[in-house]
Amino acid sequence: MRGAGDQMSTGQRVAFYRRRRGLTQGVLAGLIGRSEDWLSKVERNQRRLNEQTLTAVAQALRVMPEDIKGQPVLAEADRPANDDVPAVREALLDHRRLSATLFAVERSFVDVDAVAAYSRNVWDLYQRGQTGAVISELPRLIRDAQALEASGDSDGRPWAVSARIHHLAATTLAKLGESELAWTAGEQAMRAAERSGDPLAIASASRATTHALLAMGRFDHAVELGQRTADWLNDQLRKDDPAALSLLGMLHLRTAIAASQRQDRAATNELLDRAEALASRLGRDANLWQTSFGPTNVRLHRVAANLNLEDVAWVIEHGAEVNSSQLPIERTVAHKIDLARANSYHAKDQTAVEYLIDAEHLAPDLVRQSAAVRETVKSMLHRNIASTGKGSLLGDLAVRCRAV
Repeated sequence: MRGAGDQMSTGQRVAFYRRRRGLTQGVLAGLIGRSEDWLSKVERNQRRLNEQTLTAVAQALRVMPEDIKGQPVLAEADRPANDDVPAVREALLDHRRLSATLFAVERSFVDVDAVAAYSRNVWDLYQRGQTGAVISELPRLIRDAQALEASGDSDGRPWAVSARIHHLAATTLAKLGESELAWTAGEQAMRAAERSGDPLAIASASRATTHALLAMGRFDHAVELGQRTADWLNDQLRKDDPAALSLLGMLHLRTAIAASQRQDRAATNELLDRAEALASRLGRDANLWQTSFGPTNVRLHRVAANLNLEDVAWVIEHGAEVNSSQLPIERTVAHKIDLARANSYHAKDQTAVEYLIDAEHLAPDLVRQSAAVRETVKSMLHRNIASTGKGSLLGDLAVRCRAV
């Protein structure tokens, strides 16, 4: 079902897995507290699933949310040449990390400054939207992190560098839809951060793990982790520390997205307002700890949260007013994808395609590997089947995104 050859829509996948389990529409609808008519409309793509409902459907069907979304693209032969997720998996799941007693290795000098610089360079690739290049570098980077951990250095800095590397792995893998692998990376980021004893590293690693929880559809857990970390960080650090303000602000933003995906409007708005207050105190758009935090990123997250809350008209009206050109490309592309999705939901397909093509020009990897983009393109194809042949903007985009 999952893979580059999957041309089904979300509704068709729901019907596929429902039939595979031998359930009628009435039975499945009852399991999730909905009407049979509602489910019928979902399967006919006349009603879309928000993230919370999608997760409930997936649980009832005993599949992962990614199965319903049609992600990730698991057919390895169809991956781009530099999209080496299996090598990342091999590095993260190295069995020799299980026991220092059974798999003792000779300790050797590892240049922590060189690894930290290498990590920053790969973080720059991520923020420029070059996820394929990041995936290519991650196996070596993860091995370097493991070497730092095994070096025996009593200083906490090697552990802090390892935490940042595993944070990058978790965030990138979540972006690609590799949610379970992202969770593994996030867990390792948290373990390394705690060994470092650095409150900023712990907060950063927690932020990475919320990405993994969001990708897995575990919104309640993401909200709890984000709020607990934010409360702890608020008590740990000086209130005028720009790095602390940035990390605390991003924790509020990630938790707001989790709250919006479980349709908790009050909590979403409260968390966004907290982040906005911190951005005002920071006073500028910064990129401390690769957070991109500041007033503009708060506005981008407000757009994303309102899209999750299904305030589509508000997103269309106000989203285009946000100028994100001063932020890293990854943030601008995510915003354009949100605007494309909103316009697609109102059948403004020409505008949606224009946003996606603009985003693709900035970062082809992010657009072509996005499950959200793929699903949006498929929806537009269903509405415009007569005018999407070779040479049309939508038809060619669909090919590049492997939506057909």
